[in-house]
Amino acid sequence: MKIHSPSTFLTAPVLLGLLLLHALPLTAHAESADRGKPMAIEADALRYDDLHQISVFTGNVVLTKGTIQIRGSRLEVRQDPDGYQFGRITGTPDQLAFFRQKREGQDEFIEGEGELLNYDGRADTVTFTNHAQLRRYRGTVLADQISGALIVYDNLSDKFRVDGSPTGVVSGTTTGRVKAVLTPKPEAAQ
Repeated sequence: MKIHSPSTFLTAPVLLGLLLLHALPLTAHAESADRGKPMAIEADALRYDDLHQISVFTGNVVLTKGTIQIRGSRLEVRQDPDGYQFGRITGTPDQLAFFRQKREGQDEFIEGEGELLNYDGRADTVTFTNHAQLRRYRGTVLADQISGALIVYDNLSDKFRVDGSPTGVVSGTTTGRVKAVLTPKPEAAQ
């Protein structure tokens, strides 16, 4: 998709950022109403390279669009010649990059964190890297949580893959093993 005529208040870099977020649902069952919601991005700075179709937001980046919330220290958005968008959200050692979205028709939220989050618009996947965590909340109650060195969530199949560190050690005090706590779904009221 090419940007032909930006409105008077939106510039090409902001539109490119909007295009990425339009394509960022976390699951195949993500809140569909998010697509029609306005998006707001706040950051300390923005740099745009029209030749390479790259927008870089830096410094306390906060993005909201409907139920989608993304936070990080840096958001880089690019578009390939076929119109697919790719995003890279970077955290800091003290504050991981964060993604959260409501699931369609349910009182559930999916959220995840990692030092680095990558969105691939062509494959429709979200990858959480280094200290990766994925959580599902039923209402405000934590239901499931998974952690590992790498989590790849496939939006099309609603499946995920979690890998530990190949060396078995992520840092001096943590092991590179995958950890999961899965809570049974409550039975429907009789």
